[in-house]
Amino acid sequence: MFIKLKYPAICWLISIVSLTLANPAYSEQPLVKKTLVRSGEVFQEIQTLNQLQLSKTNASYLWRVPRQNKFPELSQATTDVVLVTDVKVNSTDKGIELILVTANSLKLQVLPKTEGNSYIADIPNAKLQLRSGDFRQSKPVAGIALITVANLDANTLRVTVTGEAFAPAVELFDSTKEGLVFGVTPSASTAQQPITPEQKPSTSEPEKPIELNVIAPPDTNYRVPDATTATKTDTPLRDIPASVQVIPQQVIEDQQPRNLIGILRNAGVVQNNFSSRIADTFSIRGFTARNVYRNGIKDRFADVAAFSSSLTNIDRAEVVRGPNSVIYGQVNPGGIINIVTKKPLSQPYYALEVRRGGYELFEPSLDVSSPLTKDGSLSYRLNTSYRTAEDFTDFYNEKRFFVSPVINWRIGKNTNLTFDSEYEDIQQSLGTGDDQIASATILPNPNGKIPINRYLGEPTDFFNRQLNRYNYNLEHRFNDNWSISNSFQAAFLTTDLRETDVSSLLEADNRTIQRTQITYSKPTEYEAYTLDTHVVGDFNTGSIKHKILLGFDLFRQTRSTGIIRTAAAPLDVFNPVYGQPLGDTLGRIDIYTRDDALGFYLQDQVTLANNLKLLVGGRYDLVENEYADRIASTASVQSDSAFSPRVGIVYQPIAPVSLYASYSRSFEQVTGADKNDSLFKPQLGTQYEVGVKTDLFDNKLSATLALYDLTLTNILTTDPTDPDYSVQTGEQRSRGVELSVTGEILPGWNVIGFYGYTDARVTKDNDIPVGNRVEGVPEHVASLWTTYTFSAGSLKGFGGGIGFNYIGDNKPDSLNTFTIPSYFLTDAALYYRNNNLSIGLNLNNIFNVRYYEASFDYLQRIIPGRPYTAQLTVKWEF
Repeated sequence: MFIKLKYPAICWLISIVSLTLANPAYSEQPLVKKTLVRSGEVFQEIQTLNQLQLSKTNASYLWRVPRQNKFPELSQATTDVVLVTDVKVNSTDKGIELILVTANSLKLQVLPKTEGNSYIADIPNAKLQLRSGDFRQSKPVAGIALITVANLDANTLRVTVTGEAFAPAVELFDSTKEGLVFGVTPSASTAQQPITPEQKPSTSEPEKPIELNVIAPPDTNYRVPDATTATKTDTPLRDIPASVQVIPQQVIEDQQPRNLIGILRNAGVVQNNFSSRIADTFSIRGFTARNVYRNGIKDRFADVAAFSSSLTNIDRAEVVRGPNSVIYGQVNPGGIINIVTKKPLSQPYYALEVRRGGYELFEPSLDVSSPLTKDGSLSYRLNTSYRTAEDFTDFYNEKRFFVSPVINWRIGKNTNLTFDSEYEDIQQSLGTGDDQIASATILPNPNGKIPINRYLGEPTDFFNRQLNRYNYNLEHRFNDNWSISNSFQAAFLTTDLRETDVSSLLEADNRTIQRTQITYSKPTEYEAYTLDTHVVGDFNTGSIKHKILLGFDLFRQTRSTGIIRTAAAPLDVFNPVYGQPLGDTLGRIDIYTRDDALGFYLQDQVTLANNLKLLVGGRYDLVENEYADRIASTASVQSDSAFSPRVGIVYQPIAPVSLYASYSRSFEQVTGADKNDSLFKPQLGTQYEVGVKTDLFDNKLSATLALYDLTLTNILTTDPTDPDYSVQTGEQRSRGVELSVTGEILPGWNVIGFYGYTDARVTKDNDIPVGNRVEGVPEHVASLWTTYTFSAGSLKGFGGGIGFNYIGDNKPDSLNTFTIPSYFLTDAALYYRNNNLSIGLNLNNIFNVRYYEASFDYLQRIIPGRPYTAQLTVKWEF
C-alpha cells in the first residue's frame, strides 16, 4: 500500500522550566597543577589551596612552570605509557574544556608551547587509542578554529588548539574523575595582555616538564557528543535540529547482542517483517525503515534481500529519526540507521574474544590493529569471526564466516586514504519464512496451540548468502576551513534459497495448511555501485558563520533472479509429517532489474549567534528503474525526479539546553502506471518536528524529547473504477512523542533508554478503513539498560547491568482483524574487567516470556521470539 502527502500544522508546543535543567555545581577537586600559556610565555605561580578561587570549568591552581629551549630526559618513574581512550570537548562559561580520558592512573608529563596562534602540548609518555583514529574538531566555540589530538610518534601525544586570530589561553590541570583537562579561553585580550618584566621567566632557570597525576575513570562511557549521520559533518548532537541517538561500542560490549536489532532496540527501533535470525528489517516512527547505511553509504541489499549483518566490525550505530532525503536521496520517511565500522588504530592493539551461549552458540573473533610504518602513516585493522549456532526453532542451524580488513594511509599532513572490505559467507537452514500461523498460536483454536519451536516448512529448506564489499574513502584538507571527501563502494551479493511457503489454516479442520516450495532456479545476483563526493567549508559573512556542505552522489544497483514455484504437500501443524513428495510446477520467474540515481545536495549550517543556529538544505534527484521479464521478453523503463528540502533551527537559552524545530521531506520512487498509462509519482514523506535537548550532570548525561507529525502520501490503493489497477490516493499519518536518555548518572553508573508513543493511522485509502492502525506498529515502545562498574576497592573491575524492553500490542494486518499482544522482557549482565582480561555473563529474557516479535501483513503469519538464553563472553586484549 502507498501513500499521499498532507501538510499538517504543528500541533504541539514545547515548554520547559530552564532552571531545573541548569548545570549542577562543580565539585571541588583535590590539589592539582596547572599552567597558563600566553603569547609564547609560560608563567610560574605557587599558591596554597585556600588562596584559590574555583571556576565552573576547572580545579584549583597549584603551579606554573616556565618553558625553556630544551627539556630534560623523563625520569624512570614516568616512562610508563598512559593510554588516552577518549577525547571530550565540553562548553564552559569561559570557552571549552578539552578532556583526555585516560585508561590508567599514572604520572603524566606535559611540554607546552605556542606557535603563531596555536597552543601545542606534547605528552611524551602518552598514546592516543581511539577506535576512530586521531581526534579532530573544527570550531567548537567562537574564537577556536580547530582542535586536534594525535600521536606525534610511537611514544608522544600532541594536543593542538588553534585560535581563529590569537593563541588561546590554556589552563592545564589534572582531575581525579576525568583524566587530563585543558581549560581553553579563546580571548583575544588575554592573548595580547602585556607582560611585565617581573612576570617574565628567567632564561637561566633549569627547564623541567609539567608533571600531573591522572586518575583513570572506568572506561564505560555511553554518551557520544557528536555524530555525522544527520548532517554529513562533525556536529555536536545538541546543535542538530533532529532526534539523533548513538549506540556506542561500550553498550554493544555490555549487552553482547546476537543481531543488529539487539543493538537498535536501545533507540526504539522495532523489528519488522522478517525474523532477526534471517534478516535486518526495521520500523521507525511507524514506517518500514530499509534505510541502513554503513559509514554513510547505503547498504543497497537491505532494500532487496533478506540479509542479517555481522556485528564483528561494528563500532557504533547512529539512528536519525524522520525523513532525511536531503542528504541521502531515496529513503523511507521513518528514519535512517548508519553503522560505523571500526577503523585502524594509531597504536598496536590485539584482542581475542570467544562467545559461548545457549542453542549451541560458539563464536570466536579476532580484532587486531597496528601501524605498518615507523611514522604511523600506514596502519591496518583486521576483524574476523566464525560463528556456529542453532536456535529454538526445529531444524535451524547456522554457519557464518566474516572477515574485514582495513588499511589507512596518511598520505600527507592533510590527505588521508582508507581502503576497507568485507566478506561474509552465511549458510543457514530454514528459508526466510520461519514463521508460524496466528490461528494456531495467539488466536483461539479447538486443537490447542503449537509449540514455538514448530517449523512449518521442510527440514531441507535453506538460505545461503555470500557478500563482498569493497570501499575507499579519500579525504583532503585544503586548509583549516575547507576539505573534500570522495567515497566509493562496490558490493556484490549472491543468494541461494529453497523455502516452503505456508498459507493460513484450512477452516474445515483448523489444523492443515497449504504449502508452496520456492526455489531459485539459479543463484540470485545483486550488484551495487555507489559514489559520493562532497566539499565542506567554513566561512563567515560578517558576524554570521557558515558551514557549507556541497556534493553529489551516484549509484547503480542491479538484480538478476530466477524462481520456480512448486506445489508442496499440505501439513498438519499439530502432527507434522515432513519429506512428502512435491507436486506440479506452479510457475517460473526470470527477471532483471536496474536502479540508477543521481543526486545533488546543498546544506548550510548557519550560526547566527552562539546560541542560535539554523540548518537549511535542499536536494535534487534523478532516478530511473528498469524492469525486464526474461520469460515474457518484456521490459519497461521509468524515470522520475524529486526535490527534497529541509530546514531547522536550534535555540539555546542556556548552555546545556537546546530547543529545536524542523521541517523535512523524503521521497521514494514508485514504479508502474495507472489504467491510463500515467506513470506513478514518487511517495513523499513530510515531517514537522519540535523538541528539546539537554546535557545534565556536568555534560555527562544527554536527553532528547521530540514531538513529530509525519505524513506519507502517494500510496497505491485500488482504483475504484477498475479493481485491476491502482491509483495513488492513499495516505498514512504518524504522530508521536519520543524521549531518549544516554550517558553517565554517577561515576561508573551508565544508562541508555528510550520511550516512544506512535499513533500511526490510515488517513486515506480505497481498500483499508480510514482510521485503522498501520500494520505492525506498536503504540508504545520502551527500553532501558543501565550498568554500574566499580572503579576502586576490592571490587574494582566488577560490574553488572540490567535491562528492560517493552513492546506494546500491534495490529499485524492492514484490516486490523487481530492483535499481537504486548510483551515485557528483562535482561541482565555480570562482568569482570581488569587490565587485559574481560569476562561477561549475559542473561536474556530471564523470565522466559513467550512472545511474538514481528508479523507479515498477509496469511496471519507471525514470528515467535527467543526464549531464555545465557551467554558467556571471554575477551583478551593486548
